[in-house]
Amino acid sequence: MPLHPEARAVIDATDAQGGLLPLDGTSPAEMRAAFAKSWQVPPHQEPVDAVVDRTIPGPAGDIPVRIYTPHGDGPFPALVWFHGGGWVIGSLEENDSTCRVLCNAVGMVVVSVDYRLAPEHRYPAAAEDAYAALLWVADHGAEIGADGRIAVGGESAGGNLAAVVSLMARDHDGPAISLQLLAAPVTAPPSDRRSYVDYGEGHFLDRVSMEWFFTQYPRDPSDLDDPYLAPLAASHLGGLPSALVMTAEFDPLRDEGEEYAHRLLDAGVPVTLVRYEGQIHGFFALLVDQLSISATAHARAAAALRAAFSQEALR
Repeated sequence: MPLHPEARAVIDATDAQGGLLPLDGTSPAEMRAAFAKSWQVPPHQEPVDAVVDRTIPGPAGDIPVRIYTPHGDGPFPALVWFHGGGWVIGSLEENDSTCRVLCNAVGMVVVSVDYRLAPEHRYPAAAEDAYAALLWVADHGAEIGADGRIAVGGESAGGNLAAVVSLMARDHDGPAISLQLLAAPVTAPPSDRRSYVDYGEGHFLDRVSMEWFFTQYPRDPSDLDDPYLAPLAASHLGGLPSALVMTAEFDPLRDEGEEYAHRLLDAGVPVTLVRYEGQIHGFFALLVDQLSISATAHARAAAALRAAFSQEALR
């Protein structure tokens, strides 16, 4: 279907500002500052019972997290959430609205993780922080009002980390994961997949930005063959948690996300795959105040999380 008018407005505004990221001669620190300055907090944030910023122990020092607690009597299930930004930019702030919405809609604790960023901290830093956060939530549920049922989720590079910690948990006998919520996930390096060819330029997220991210996060080209960086490189995907995979029609990352979903299905993993027609990258969390489809995607994710947690409670 045609590009949605709201998505077109985002693209036009982004192009008018010179593109999504100021890549030429800009340091990662300067890029983060520019990104933070360009992003505005949505005017109406859903209230939750409590929002607490704190740190938890990580493999290389403390990891900042933001913990959202819903109204009601706990304990509650928990979602460990990872923000996007190509492992280079982004913070807890850009996903604050989405974390609040999911916290309320599901009735769950949300732990949003501010993992280390590249290139100051290259692979596997972000993945190690993400897995450490999962382990901490599993071990400290009583401390945060969680009942032991855990899902993981994220958008873009955050979706990558959610898929990665699911692989890590399987491979290292880690915590049981009720659901992996993958919104426009990065599952492979930039490629010649059709969505990269058709939408790699002029559709908000572009190939140039993705290629740049893939020079910042890996230590060297051999990392691109590691499933804990590129989940599509995994030799087998059996034994992983159920997944909700959501993609956008006009997103360069569309095809790799859908390929990952189909590989999960082929491995016997229950998967729901949803493509949002007419939409662009960032539809789930980053552009929540600009794309009305975000509310639809949030409702679908909340329903999937509730169903997964209910099944877990019956086991």
